[in-house]
Amino acid sequence: MTKLIHSMVRVSDLTQSIEFYRQALELEIKDQFVFDDFSLTYLANAQTGFELELTHNHSQIEPYTHGSGYGHLAVSVEDIEQAHKRIVELGIEASDIKAFAHNGAHLATFFFITDPDGYKIELLQRQGRYL
Repeated sequence: MTKLIHSMVRVSDLTQSIEFYRQALELEIKDQFVFDDFSLTYLANAQTGFELELTHNHSQIEPYTHGSGYGHLAVSVEDIEQAHKRIVELGIEASDIKAFAHNGAHLATFFFITDPDGYKIELLQRQGRYL
């Protein structure tokens, strides 16, 4: 049986990205490997064993493009209102909190933020399938 362990994104400014994920998603560095040409930094927190891998190519000058295939990362939070308030107070732009239903039943309550490299992140109320 397979087990998801991490997702990787390429970042232009490693220090800025680490700080963003530390503040916005409360992720801390779990491991870091610095090579001559690139660095791999793994972020996580006590809520999950899943990690976010930040790959920083030291000589990359141009911003990365995301193409048409990338969608978003998703994290669940205990209190969506409190999470939204905390994010906004950090000075991070956040979409409005939205809810949607499927077949007349509430499915999700969520909002989005964007990291320094333009990656979308969805924050979902921890409930139902989004535990």
